Amino acid sequence: MLRIVEVEARLFLRDRLNSLFAVLFPAVLLLVLGAVPALRTPAPEFGGLRFIDAYMSSLVVFTLAFIGLQRVPTVVATYREKGVLRRLSTTPMHPARLLVGQMVVNFAAAILSVLLTIVVGYLVFGVDLPHHPLGLAAAVVLGGAGTFALGLVIAALAPNARAAGGWATAVFMLLMFFGGVYLPRFMLPSVVRSIGSYTPPGVEALQQAWLGTAPDWRHLAIMGLVSLVAGSVAAKTFRWE
Repeated sequence: MLRIVEVEARLFLRDRLNSLFAVLFPAVLLLVLGAVPALRTPAPEFGGLRFIDAYMSSLVVFTLAFIGLQRVPTVVATYREKGVLRRLSTTPMHPARLLVGQMVVNFAAAILSVLLTIVVGYLVFGVDLPHHPLGLAAAVVLGGAGTFALGLVIAALAPNARAAGGWATAVFMLLMFFGGVYLPRFMLPSVVRSIGSYTPPGVEALQQAWLGTAPDWRHLAIMGLVSLVAGSVAAKTFRWE
């Protein structure tokens, strides 16, 4: 298993452009948004916080969704298209190990990106560190696991890289909408906000942990259930060719 993780890590680093974008983009986006004075002014619609304070959880949503849904399915589908999986099928390796290797490497990249965004927000704009770090860690792990598992389902079922990219983009756009990335959540209808609270990557749990309270256990439980179900579906439907 360690050997698979090592190989996947090397392949991740070789794809420098996509790897750098996945890790650096949320922090760069925060720098761009923070450069706008109006977004650094406390506003009543954000509960007296600044836009950039309230938007931190949405940046985490973007990080997890981008890596889990834009990168993972495309990489695995490309392996299938180029015959890499066919060659691996002649070895004793179980497909679940390949999927776990993808999860480990890309999840490490997501955590690095989240930590970098926290550091930039704190040092450059004085954004508070997460008030409930354990709650944030639980939300990132469970929300990320659910998102990555959905990406693996797409990777398992898509016939080629183009199809994987199209399916993943559709799911990505949907999760971004529910996650309050396109519009601040207070502008969304209540039913949309409620759905987004239970949908991975779990913007509500992330926001609760960041602003000072433990995440609602029901949100975490649903995201954990999604990761288990989707992960099982991905492992059972995965095919080498």
